Amino acid sequence: MTRFLALLIVIAAFMIVEARRAVRNEQAQRARGGVEPQNDVYRLMQVAYPGVFLAMIADGVLHPAPPTALVVLGVVIFALGKALKWWAIVSLGPCWTFRVLVVPHSVAVRSGPYRLLRHPNYVGVVGELAGAALVAGAPIAGPLGTALFIALMAARVRVENRALDAILRRG
Repeated sequence: MTRFLALLIVIAAFMIVEARRAVRNEQAQRARGGVEPQNDVYRLMQVAYPGVFLAMIADGVLHPAPPTALVVLGVVIFALGKALKWWAIVSLGPCWTFRVLVVPHSVAVRSGPYRLLRHPNYVGVVGELAGAALVAGAPIAGPLGTALFIALMAARVRVENRALDAILRRG
């Protein structure tokens, strides 16, 4: 049970910190005229993201504990995913939010991990999910929840790409 409680605390703590930052940045972007594109899947992601982690923990409770090596690998993958995600968050600065917001006269960020990847935040999220699945020992909810969230992120990427393309055409 200690493993599940520790995982839950770590995930919840990051979610709280990220949510506070996202809300603060969203308010600033809206004050600068930020507009949310249509057809975003944010509302689904808002429920699915914590839901997938909770499902993984519940799944892990129902299955035998994974070998220590898998738990350690999961911690490493989770930490690397978080590190990439936070590199992206810091690189975007006040532009990072949970929502896609297009601010007039903005420019696309091309520094940090954005020099290498168009959507490094989402690569980091996959690391978070895969790592948490290994730590939890979630053989069913891990792969299914990760696949579900990857599908949501793919839909989100289409929305973001349209918004980014509009910015790049202007700038």
